[in-house]
Amino acid sequence: MEQPAVSFPLRVVAQDVALALFITVMQVQGTVAKVAVDGAPRPLTDLGNLGFALLALSGLVVAVRRRWPVPVFVTTALASLVYFSLDFPDGPGWLGLFVALYTLTAYGDGRRSVAIAGVGTTVLAVGWLVAAADIEPRAAIGWVFFRIGASVMSAALGESVRSRRVIAAEAQQRAELAERTREEEARARVDAERLRIAREVHDTVAHAIAIINVQSGVTAHVLDKRPEVAREALQAIEETSSRALREMRAILGVLRDDNDGRLPYPGLGQIDELTAKARDAGLDINLEETPPAAPLPSAVGSAAYRILQESITNVIRHVGPTRVTVALNPGTDALEIRVTDEGRRAAAGDEGPHLPAPHPAGTAGSAKPGRGIVGMRERCQLLGGELDAEPTPGGGFEVRARLPLAPTGSRL
Repeated sequence: MEQPAVSFPLRVVAQDVALALFITVMQVQGTVAKVAVDGAPRPLTDLGNLGFALLALSGLVVAVRRRWPVPVFVTTALASLVYFSLDFPDGPGWLGLFVALYTLTAYGDGRRSVAIAGVGTTVLAVGWLVAAADIEPRAAIGWVFFRIGASVMSAALGESVRSRRVIAAEAQQRAELAERTREEEARARVDAERLRIAREVHDTVAHAIAIINVQSGVTAHVLDKRPEVAREALQAIEETSSRALREMRAILGVLRDDNDGRLPYPGLGQIDELTAKARDAGLDINLEETPPAAPLPSAVGSAAYRILQESITNVIRHVGPTRVTVALNPGTDALEIRVTDEGRRAAAGDEGPHLPAPHPAGTAGSAKPGRGIVGMRERCQLLGGELDAEPTPGGGFEVRARLPLAPTGSRL
């Protein structure tokens, strides 16, 4: 089946028309000049100027060679067979045929076009040899073999051009695909970094705001009765806010080109400071820590710190003063973390701050996780670990996390 017609720019159409006119003139004028020198067994004017008509047809049809390559080749091949079968004079009447063969394979679809060219050339070779069976002088048969060889070369040249064009197109597609893949990977890295920064900001701000909220409540409650306690609470607020600002600078420092002012990401080495701040906020923290046999990977230490920070922040925010047990058990292949609180205590009278009501999405009495628990779980999953958070039978809440020491996920 013939391929659907394709539109070509006017410039290309004009080039093909000019080429067709040039070939037509060359075929007709060249044959006439050859006849004038060597003579001819049959003049071009025989049978109603059929010789001229065949030469002109095989030349002019080249004007539409790109749009209909197969019909153009068939037309030029039939014109050549009729021309030489009727013993018209030999000359450059094969120019249009060679261009048609080249076009067929150069602009065809590969195997099918080569097959058509091969069959057509075979038919032409047989027809030409039969027509030249009694040619005189016998040396003139060399022109028959020239036409056969030139036909094969035209088809081979066209196929070579097509193959190189296909290879170039495939290389361009691969380059574009590789570029798109690089862009997608870059976007994925940017998204991952944004998510990491969002988590760090959430953990830092949430923890600091929770402590500041509790301490400001203490200050408002005891400002008149116990100014020394209020002064201590204000100092705790100042220290907490300063620490939060330093951590925010360290987190957002990746968005700058320099390293000035950056602090290392927090790890388990700062757990004593974390628990001290929690005690200042009214928690009774019991830390059960087993020293690791070897230094923990930085990604594991940072994730563990953030999980502890978020767990303690949730207790401060949603429970208030209570007893909390923090257990760290580094094993041979994983770090196990457990944070357990005993739940809300009875009202502390005038000596305690007015605490906010428990949050419905993150309280000890609700199994529905809040955003903080979701963030902790995501941190564990990024390292190939797992996290469970659920109420305890005594009315408290427990967070359990397991972080592999050889993380299988992406670093935070």
